[in-house]
Amino acid sequence: MGAVTESGSAPKGLRQILANVFDSRHLPVEDRFAAWQHITADTIYPMTISTECERRFEARLNAVELGDTHVSAQSYASMTTRRTPRLIRQSDPETYAVSLSRRGRQTISQDGVQAVLGAGDLVVYSTSRPYDSVVDVRLGTASSVLAQIPRSDLPLPWDRVRRVMAVRLSGCDGPGRLLAGFLTGLAADTGDSYRAADRRRLGGVLTDLVTAWLAHHVDATDRMPVETRQRARVGEIQDFIRRNLGDADLTPAAVAAAHHMSPRSLHRLFHDHAVGATVACYIRDQRLARTRRDLADAGLATRPVHAIAARWGFPRPADFSRAFRAAYGIPPGEYRRRRLGGAGADPSDRPVP
Repeated sequence: MGAVTESGSAPKGLRQILANVFDSRHLPVEDRFAAWQHITADTIYPMTISTECERRFEARLNAVELGDTHVSAQSYASMTTRRTPRLIRQSDPETYAVSLSRRGRQTISQDGVQAVLGAGDLVVYSTSRPYDSVVDVRLGTASSVLAQIPRSDLPLPWDRVRRVMAVRLSGCDGPGRLLAGFLTGLAADTGDSYRAADRRRLGGVLTDLVTAWLAHHVDATDRMPVETRQRARVGEIQDFIRRNLGDADLTPAAVAAAHHMSPRSLHRLFHDHAVGATVACYIRDQRLARTRRDLADAGLATRPVHAIAARWGFPRPADFSRAFRAAYGIPPGEYRRRRLGGAGADPSDRPVP
């Protein structure tokens, strides 16, 4: 018989130590599963969890608050999770839970609908309705990113959203790709360097992406506020730019044409909803960020600097060298030597204001 525990409040000391980050490897084997119950109750919401591998149980959790939105990156061994009517009465955050599956196989069932998720799949369900979740991992752990959005923050009617509750949706195309990419980025960042205002802003971006994603699937884009539609449009355009950075002909005019709008409308959209960044600056900064990443990659150490520059849309080496030095305060060749020569982190790793 596997261990079954209903998560509740954690002991005071556990909350203080593991409020934001949990790693079962830091605990004795016999304490890991019980600690997971407590940390998920405190960080996410109360639920009943069972497992057949208590003695081999592994789990990790990173969490960050983005205003009213909560995001957690998790990895865990095989387990079954249930949100029961009694637990809902005990604690209901009244949120939509949006989960991105990154590794492993997971099944979510709610209100008679079942989604079987694999890597790259998205699903939405309600914390105010009972549900079952089964994670089946043969070896290692499964992983996912969970975002909890207050229902009151989404301007979409319940009767529309419920159409896609516990339905497997792709995170590989359209608004789903934008949302999955944003969640993946958050999962790779503990958020330690963010100020409160930064977190609230990121929470607003996430809410807009979830709204656009759901509206796309329930044919409710007409119910989205104008501001939300415009911010979602910026996200789509930025995604297009990131996917086409290697095209040396990627200019603001080309971006505008690809999205059936005038260059003037594109510039106005970016000015109003991309924190004042111009389209040209966004293209340049993204290209420079990709070249900097490749220059610091030991696996690409034999590739010439000019080849890396050309790969990301800088066909003229002199232009690239000037842009790189202006952004990072150091020539690209010297940056590579410092990063690959064992010099470690350097102040030049930060863009020049």
